[in-house]
Amino acid sequence: MRKIEPVFDAVEARDVVLGIDPGLSACGYGAVCRTGGALRAVSAGAICTDRLLPLANRLALLEAELEDLVAELHPVAVVVERVLFQANARTAISVGQASGLALAVAARAGVAVVQYSPNEVKLAVAGDGGAGKGEVQAMVARLLGLAEVPKPADAADALALALCHAWKSRLDRAITAVGRPATIAGSHVGGDRAGPERLAARIDAAVAREVTGRGGVR
Repeated sequence: MRKIEPVFDAVEARDVVLGIDPGLSACGYGAVCRTGGALRAVSAGAICTDRLLPLANRLALLEAELEDLVAELHPVAVVVERVLFQANARTAISVGQASGLALAVAARAGVAVVQYSPNEVKLAVAGDGGAGKGEVQAMVARLLGLAEVPKPADAADALALALCHAWKSRLDRAITAVGRPATIAGSHVGGDRAGPERLAARIDAAVAREVTGRGGVR
């Protein structure tokens, strides 16, 4: 069953980016959209399956919930964490199964699919590819103007994925318009431990320079 957290902002959400933190027992999801010049949280929560159910049933339930989620939010992109290493083989298998379902559901719905590694997300959100989970989650709440870190932790991680892609795609669009390649947000703007607000400001400044300083995009 899906554990649904309240909608954070009662806005007409457009250009929603949906992050998925894959897992079989708890699959985190978090959606953000841009309103004006700011990124705001739309919804977040976790899809949970009963460990006592047969694996096939759990996968079927997760797939159905993911399909419903995509149908409800109409995202322009689904962002799934790319898991590069797991010390626990059982965990790695279940995460891989959940990740595959998320990718397949998005593809069937005709939604763009993107994957980022945990380090890329940490760099974009916290300005440090080696940041701890708690630091990243705290930055998610800070950047989205939330009173507290979203719960469960899987939801906060999913919002971090969505934030990462929202920034990266905006920078990509601006730089593509002038024919220059873009890298992950933090590294492109000289990411360091300067803090998320400065990092976001640098990204916006980089976009503005690329758009206005090279002939501009009207």
